[in-house]
Amino acid sequence: MFTGIVEETGEVVASEADEGGRRLRIACSFAADLSHGQSVSVSGVCLTVEDNDDETFSVFLARETVDRTYLGDLRSGDAVNLERAMRADGRFDGHVVQGHVDGTATVADVEREGDDWRFRFSLPADLAGYVVEKGSITVDGISLTVAALDDDDAFEIAIIPATYDITTLSEKDVGDPVHLEVDVLAKYVERVLDAEAEDPQTAYADRLVQ
Repeated sequence: MFTGIVEETGEVVASEADEGGRRLRIACSFAADLSHGQSVSVSGVCLTVEDNDDETFSVFLARETVDRTYLGDLRSGDAVNLERAMRADGRFDGHVVQGHVDGTATVADVEREGDDWRFRFSLPADLAGYVVEKGSITVDGISLTVAALDDDDAFEIAIIPATYDITTLSEKDVGDPVHLEVDVLAKYVERVLDAEAEDPQTAYADRLVQ
């Protein structure tokens, strides 16, 4: 599990096609502290460390990951947001992030407002029901708060300088892709409500058992 608090941006130093997918090698400051099998969020995608050295680590992108994300399009020199999985004794500063991308969107507009920035992103129709004003959403692995909704086909985010400087948002332009992960709690609420609508008595009994 992750929190959406990006530790730093890493740099892709190699991207190679491999049987069944693609392999990335990423440089970052904490590469030496990683180990085989450890989970790392790479721009919002939960990936497993295959190997590492003092400066870099490698991850494999399965075909499913290549098809559902834009990571397969990354090339040497591209930046990615990085976050290691949350420790059991760590501080929970963001929100519950699984690293399971629900969909991709694009940057629709970027405006500077004083020291801050305001980003507008497209919103896929199948995700619109999970996004609410002042609710949480993950954009490229960043835990953010929805500032406004635009007729369910776009949403806006206010970005403070600290977030802008430490993440890849500073390199995003209109038309660039981003990964979206909606709040998983909204999915659970939907599942419970759907079950109650179908069979209220069974749904109530299931909750008692749980």
